[in-house]
Amino acid sequence: MRSPASSIVFKVSRREPELIAPAKPTPHELKPLSDIDDQEGFRAHLPVIQIYRHHSAMQGKDPVKVIREAIGKALVFYYPFAGRLREGPNRKLTVECTGEGVLFIEADADFELEHSGNVLQPPFHFLDEFLFDVPGSSGIINCPLLLIQQVTRLKCGGFVFALRFNHTMTDGSGLVQFMTSIGELARGELSPRILPVWERQVLSARNPPRTTCIHREYDDFTTAIPFPLDDLVDQAFFFGPNEIAILRSYVPPHLRHCTTMEIVTACLWKCRTIALQSKPMLEMRILIANNTRKKFSPDLIPKGYYGNGFMISTAVATAGELVKNSIGYALELIRKTKAEMTREYVQSAADTLVIKGRPCFPVEGSYGISDLRNLGFREVDFGWGKAIYGGVAKAIPILVSYYVAYENEKGENGFVLLACLPAQVMERFAEELQNLLQGAKPFSDGDRLSPIVKSAL
Repeated sequence: MRSPASSIVFKVSRREPELIAPAKPTPHELKPLSDIDDQEGFRAHLPVIQIYRHHSAMQGKDPVKVIREAIGKALVFYYPFAGRLREGPNRKLTVECTGEGVLFIEADADFELEHSGNVLQPPFHFLDEFLFDVPGSSGIINCPLLLIQQVTRLKCGGFVFALRFNHTMTDGSGLVQFMTSIGELARGELSPRILPVWERQVLSARNPPRTTCIHREYDDFTTAIPFPLDDLVDQAFFFGPNEIAILRSYVPPHLRHCTTMEIVTACLWKCRTIALQSKPMLEMRILIANNTRKKFSPDLIPKGYYGNGFMISTAVATAGELVKNSIGYALELIRKTKAEMTREYVQSAADTLVIKGRPCFPVEGSYGISDLRNLGFREVDFGWGKAIYGGVAKAIPILVSYYVAYENEKGENGFVLLACLPAQVMERFAEELQNLLQGAKPFSDGDRLSPIVKSAL
């Protein structure tokens, strides 16, 4: 196939899908998910891609064989992944640990990393070639919980490890823990360094459930997508030391201790709001994923927990307020909502999900940010060393963007923002972001848009 942005022509040859079961017998039992796990907003499959170079120490070893065997060994410890989800009363999800296994596909691609053009660069326009959707495998109930499609060998000796996971079962941290275990077993360890812990009851509702905090992420608003889905564009934006320094120049003095995530998110929230051209009184929400592992003392979540351990905090402002005020206004709202993430907030969120029937997030006006930079995706080592790229491969259309650690072609370490928006909205978004990065004056209500300057990789 041929990319509009590349002259590379390549072919991927796949074997038939197979099921990898645990290498040893495992318990057949029922394990309920937590009330954070099984909310409607997590009932989806997310794609992850890991890209590895040839490693001289692994000469003669087949990554497909090594990883296939290691997955079977890892599933002995993580045997719920080899089961299937069942839905009970009140839409409660439970894993039946059947031992059926996870989907796996072996494949080969006829090109080398050094000459791959944009084939293996974010936003991964060719993802379907490396993560083939096996018919009937993408449901939530009664379907495989992992699709490891595929381990794709490259002509240079490198390979691509692509995976699609059911988000109700795990989050980014939990998935990295599982993949790290596969890597440890692939490198000859007898068991994972960190043993998995289930204990989903720590993030389940009280009896009776009661809402004690404000949860704007579960407001009773429409979940209808306000845009047609036939004109979406995936785009990636790189943020290195220079870009981050420029964005920090917009931070007011009293907020100078903000994190990189906070200031970048504030800038994106404003740029996206302008790009959407929403009515001034429309409420805009920024939904921020907060990893609660090691956040509290004593720990709320035990070491080894691989369920969803992050919570959503939400800042709200009208479109008009975001457009007319400085970036510091958005930044202050973000810092305030993050500071409100307490143990009681976590418990109240689980209770609220049960009370409201496990609702989805409101879509219109909402923008989710998930920061994956420090979860360790690139450090996952199957024996071939650190990944060139590791992490989520695509944004969730319109609703969620990801920050993924990345080293650009100049050798600069930073991260990419993965975004997916309607084409015209994406053009305006790229323009507004470029204005910021070029040091344009902070936005005001009367600013006019200048000619489009795309800032994608």
